[in-house]
Amino acid sequence: MTTFASGTDTLTRDALTVLQPGFTGTTAPDWLLRRLGEGLASVGLFGRNIASPEQLAALTAQLRAERDDVLVAIDEEGGDVTRLEVGTGSSFPGNHALGAVDDVELTREVAFEMGRRLAACGVNLNWAPSADVNSNAANPVIGVRSFGADTALVARHTAAYVTGLQSAGVAACTKHFPGHGDTAVDSHHALPRIDADASVLAERELSPFRAAIAAGTRAVMSAHILVPALDPDHPATLSRPVLTDLLRGELGYTGLIVTDGMEMQAIAATYGIERGSVLAIAAGADAICVGGGLADDETVRRLRDALVAAVRSGELAEARLAEAAERVRELARWTATTAAPAAEGEGRKDVGLVAARRALRVTAASSFTALTEAPFVAAFTPVANIAVGDETPWGVAAELARLLPGTETGSYRGEDAARAALEAAGDRRVVAVVRDEHRHPWMAAALDTLLSSRPDTIIVEMGVPQASPRGALHIATYGAARVCGRAAAEVIAGE
Repeated sequence: MTTFASGTDTLTRDALTVLQPGFTGTTAPDWLLRRLGEGLASVGLFGRNIASPEQLAALTAQLRAERDDVLVAIDEEGGDVTRLEVGTGSSFPGNHALGAVDDVELTREVAFEMGRRLAACGVNLNWAPSADVNSNAANPVIGVRSFGADTALVARHTAAYVTGLQSAGVAACTKHFPGHGDTAVDSHHALPRIDADASVLAERELSPFRAAIAAGTRAVMSAHILVPALDPDHPATLSRPVLTDLLRGELGYTGLIVTDGMEMQAIAATYGIERGSVLAIAAGADAICVGGGLADDETVRRLRDALVAAVRSGELAEARLAEAAERVRELARWTATTAAPAAEGEGRKDVGLVAARRALRVTAASSFTALTEAPFVAAFTPVANIAVGDETPWGVAAELARLLPGTETGSYRGEDAARAALEAAGDRRVVAVVRDEHRHPWMAAALDTLLSSRPDTIIVEMGVPQASPRGALHIATYGAARVCGRAAAEVIAGE
């Protein structure tokens, strides 16, 4: 049983309990272990903390040696957003591919296998799934992280994902409430705004969250978005009408409410993380996620002290802070008493690859002859959003090189992309890999130029497919995970 350091009063412990900080390194720093002894109940992991499953298991064991019921959270969506496999790309194709297949049992199996792997490493809270309806094709931050643009499809797959993940003993954290899909701004950089009226929001954005709540999701993550129909003054994370009146009251949700990262500019640049954290708890949030960019003891101390000071000044009700802390402890008790089952049956470990293969949309395959010689892969590379990160590899080059030794690749961006790719390719067959062509005019122009010179170019679209298929062979993968690249490479090489 966890014991706390002497001299830590209840108010200070509660202020620490509601924080979910990150840290740097692959072992727990001394300050983090000390804070766990003082009342900190949650830790957030990112790609920087993970080198291998074995190392991760040792890290989580180190944390539990200090506090046996600690919540160890991670942002493991699979697909483009992976922390477990940040160095190689994910073994799971991601939500958009699962939505393209539209087999809820497959989605449940994928989520179960992901949960089984997380649980085996000692992770018990996953900041997933994304329940956002990707209704805005220009959305720069959701895209393939969403199951799709159809509300009913997103709702049924969100429920299946929650069920699968939690059946593996890992708490789901459905995000980003009340729905981040109809935005054209990335909240990592600024505050997005959704101007849909309340009836549209109720029918479109809220339906997947209703499904997640019905499926028993243990946590919900708030979005740093302004929705004037719900609250014209505050972003959802800081809004009592959104978190307390709508999520708790109207939707009847009783579990943990977690904020999105408070260091994101939508909050940090407008309110500051200390003020934002106080307002979030007052609005109805229970846990403050911080640590994607801020990961040190000083940040934890500042947030703890801000919460304590707000209670002592009367700005934040002590009962509200105590309620939030108790919800954190309640989830910790659930994870501590929920056994993770062993893997069931054969072939489950490959369920991500199975899903990636089933998701492919292949055009012009009837007239295509599989390659037998190594091609040149021209990757037209957009700037990755922060949630995905630049460090995670993507594309088909590595998988094609495995099937067709000698395959080479180059990465290109901007108005000279096509010219540079053609020069590098020489006489070799070109495989052009794009990601969300519809959002990047330079990318579409590069493909036009490339196809005018080399009409036998093979095109692999690894984002949200919008443009009409073109090229000698066009493959839409609905995501850029490693298994998506493998599935596409198998088609190109005739596997």
